[in-house]
Amino acid sequence: MQLRALTLPAATPIPNIGGLQLKRSSSARSAIHRLSPLKLHRPGILPACARFRAEIVLDHRPNENSAIHSSASLSGADEQAEFETVDAADPKRDDLSDRSLLQQMKEIVTFSGPATGLWICAPLMSLIDTAVIGQGSSLELAALGPGTVLCDNMSYVFMFLSIATSNIVATALAKKDNEEVQRQISMLLCVGLGLGVSMLLFVKFFGTWALTAFAGSKNAQIIPAANKYVQIRGLAWPAILIGLVAQSASLGMKDSWGPLKALAVASAINVAGHVVLCTFLGYGIAGAAWATMASQVIASFMMVDALNRKGYNAFSITVPSPAELLQIAKLAAPVFVTMMSKMSFYSLIIYFATSTGTHTVAAHQVMIQMFSMCVVWGEPLSQTAQSFMPELISGANKSLPKARMLLKSLLIIGLILGLTLGTVGTCVPRLFPNLFTSDPMVIQEMRKVLVPFFFALAVTPCTHSLEGTLLAGRELRFISLSMFSCFSVGTLLLLLVGRGGFGLPGYWCSLVVFQWARLFLSMGRLISPEGVLFA
Repeated sequence: MQLRALTLPAATPIPNIGGLQLKRSSSARSAIHRLSPLKLHRPGILPACARFRAEIVLDHRPNENSAIHSSASLSGADEQAEFETVDAADPKRDDLSDRSLLQQMKEIVTFSGPATGLWICAPLMSLIDTAVIGQGSSLELAALGPGTVLCDNMSYVFMFLSIATSNIVATALAKKDNEEVQRQISMLLCVGLGLGVSMLLFVKFFGTWALTAFAGSKNAQIIPAANKYVQIRGLAWPAILIGLVAQSASLGMKDSWGPLKALAVASAINVAGHVVLCTFLGYGIAGAAWATMASQVIASFMMVDALNRKGYNAFSITVPSPAELLQIAKLAAPVFVTMMSKMSFYSLIIYFATSTGTHTVAAHQVMIQMFSMCVVWGEPLSQTAQSFMPELISGANKSLPKARMLLKSLLIIGLILGLTLGTVGTCVPRLFPNLFTSDPMVIQEMRKVLVPFFFALAVTPCTHSLEGTLLAGRELRFISLSMFSCFSVGTLLLLLVGRGGFGLPGYWCSLVVFQWARLFLSMGRLISPEGVLFA
């Protein structure tokens, strides 16, 4: 496929073809800009948008109409032949939604595969912390529970900044306005830096208070170790959020390999740091914190450098105006509510688990890190839905039957992936618990929650597919309200389980209810007559 402009004289009329009056090249350009950049570069996925193809000219092939010319002036007959050739059926131009179910599923896996690495690096770092610390001290392993809440779970709260960055940068790029792209990046970097410094100061002055309030007086023995971990990792907050903006800007430019390389290097450094500082030098939880913090700073620098290599100045900072901050809030508020509800519920489970004793919270720390490591494998399905669904739901090539077909493919993949993740995620702590801890009491507590662990994990990829479709259909209000409702009901259930003395298995059963409620609410909305797939 080649794109080149046809030079038409100002007085040359553009013919009416098939009852459709074609517009000038400016309209064609705007239509081309509205196409997904991914599909313009991936062979075989170019959407059929014949009515906008005044500027699209196929490569000359022996069997095609030879009336295609590159002359500066075309006669009306030549123009007619030109447009007829462009609109001719081309089997290589099939959209993803036009393929068979099996081909569609294969294409989804190919598309979402590289994005998986971006999601698994963060929980992988925390899982490394858990595995290394668990070999040395059950007390420090328990301290990782509240410690990771302030470090890892809090970072998910700032996903609203990631969503806003990708959206704003992609919109500016669609206008081919590089100055606007640079200005938006500079503004968002300023927001990220400000939030990062705020989090650093919060951890510095209120870290001990937050940990004490979270862990409770019954677990005062784990507060010093948890605070040591939080204070060291808190030094990386500015770098973390600047790196988040740089990563999201690259994704907005359709570059996933740059951030993936940065996170791969960071993970390798994290592993090496744990081996040296914890295994050989015996620094324990402090060594794990230094290794993770250093890897996060290096990853942030590499993401900023990758952005600079694209021709943008990632060291330029611009203070946003109140109107620009309001625009970010409008884009990010529903996502913020959704992420806060989800992360708050996960954090509440840890909070209730800490009241059951050191061995129980240590077992929960292992299982929740395994859960976090596995659950992110379903996130690319949500991203796939957000990338492919909009044009089928409300775009120029709107086709609700094709949208439902695409969702069917996503759900089939999600079902297979969920069963696989549930099986693998359950077998690892069941068959190889010594990878995480050698304490027999901790291992015994881990095995008590394997059944609810499986059911909570197996349903998650399908839930991501459904929620991604809702986001693609701009059902932001519904998804934020439904997630908040799940959080409210889940919190009430946790209170009842805690008072009933059901222990850690009861808390994990509450997580099962939370996950399945998300599935049924999202599915109910999508299959309803008022849903985006039928309205």
